[in-house]
Amino acid sequence: MAPDRSRLNVSSFNMHGFYQGFSVIEYLIKSDAPDIFLLQEHWLTPANMDNFDKYFPDFFTFGCSAMSKQVDSGPLCKRPFGGVVTLINNRLHSITKTIFCDKRYSTVHVANYLIVNVYLPCVGTSDRLLICEHILDNVLAWRDRYSTCEFIIAGDFNVDLDSSDAVAKYLNQCMRDNFLVRYDDLYQKVRHTLIMPWDIHLVLTTFSSHPPLVSVILQYWIQMSTFPIICHLR
Repeated sequence: MAPDRSRLNVSSFNMHGFYQGFSVIEYLIKSDAPDIFLLQEHWLTPANMDNFDKYFPDFFTFGCSAMSKQVDSGPLCKRPFGGVVTLINNRLHSITKTIFCDKRYSTVHVANYLIVNVYLPCVGTSDRLLICEHILDNVLAWRDRYSTCEFIIAGDFNVDLDSSDAVAKYLNQCMRDNFLVRYDDLYQKVRHTLIMPWDIHLVLTTFSSHPPLVSVILQYWIQMSTFPIICHLR
């Protein structure tokens, strides 16, 4: 059966470690059947990245570890951290192009969508604002190269965009300059759910005339500090 290019279900989720978060992905596959998962903080070393292939054989993986430098420098002494991965259903392989991957963001082209999975640094990270500027500059450069595509960037932004935080101010200005729309401005009924004092998951999109339908999955895994978000791209 040919893939349906008219609609994609995309889920964004901070795993807080592969072994803590993989059961949420399994649940979502059964309950909501996302076509694409944008996953942050899997915490896997390069040697263990094939865990995604082992646990989710119906998806192919595009991502990397954030721990390559630490592994290369010797035995791990601290807890694992970081890493982004995008899982894409195998049925979309023929209409997917993997574009770029870094330890904090990845970019894929699926059908007529340019989809960016992002994990921005948290408060207290050295040179946090500079890192965010570097990531967004690169992401927007990819958008310019794929200017005929619908564009969506989603993930863990680690900031309350309604605050006076320097990163929040930068991101808000970046959105205004690039005509990006916050999905929670489009869907006020879920906005209060996501403004939390911990990890903030957001979806930014240029779909002003036909925005994605967005839902927050609250019925499962309440113990985790972030809830999966599912976007229905039309």
